[in-house]
Amino acid sequence: MISLGKGTVRSIDIVNELGYSKPSISVAMKNLRENGYIEVDEDGYITLLKKGREIAEKIYERHTFLSKWLTSIGVDSKVAAQDACRIEHVISAETFEAIKRAVGVE
Repeated sequence: MISLGKGTVRSIDIVNELGYSKPSISVAMKNLRENGYIEVDEDGYITLLKKGREIAEKIYERHTFLSKWLTSIGVDSKVAAQDACRIEHVISAETFEAIKRAVGVE
């Protein structure tokens, strides 16, 4: 999770925080912008739009739930967080809801 204190972020901040290349982040930002998930102002600051926030909230819910669940079944917390990052983006909504039901979380 990126936290810069000010509540604002630029592409270069993402590069520095996550370690991806500038070209990779540039392509990702272009795709997000073109699909209506973010806006980028003239100073390069990124604003998450409603459509982007909805997706971000879903991914964050998945990440939080999966990290806690994996830890609860004995996975090291660092490994659980890393695995949750991988799983959260590819798991279907149907499977995620089924896991929550199986664990007793609705």
